Amino acid sequence: MRRRKAQEREVLADPKYNSKIVGKFINMLMIKGKKSIAEKIIYECFDKVKEQLNEPDAIKVFHKAIDNVRPRLEVKPRRVGGATYQVPIEVRQERGTSIALRWIRDFARTKKGKPMQVKLAEEIIAAYKGEGSAIKKRDDTHKMAESNKAFAHFRW
Repeated sequence: MRRRKAQEREVLADPKYNSKIVGKFINMLMIKGKKSIAEKIIYECFDKVKEQLNEPDAIKVFHKAIDNVRPRLEVKPRRVGGATYQVPIEVRQERGTSIALRWIRDFARTKKGKPMQVKLAEEIIAAYKGEGSAIKKRDDTHKMAESNKAFAHFRW
């Protein structure tokens, strides 16, 4: 190991739903420290999700969407004797959650012509139904890991 491990910070739960994952998502969405705006975007997004799916609990939909997007495997480049191999490794729970949140956020940001609340709501609903860009990204990641299974013995 070359460097020390980064100290893990405790993420505060969000005020409305008292959920750490929602708090983490608010922090990820936040730009230039404007947390109140990020909170407003997420809460309005959850209202839109409730409205579109006729679901009383938006948090359950959100958690299910994250579970659907969370990757189980990923590839990590390993250098062995001058050649770089893409070695498949299993993804830890916390890392998988943060990857899923990042993918949902990034794909919502790349959409054009709508407010962020609407784009996020669409992305979360698509992930909840098992479709959309974030699900495709997860499947591509799994395919990459599957096709490089031969190099799994380089894991260490």
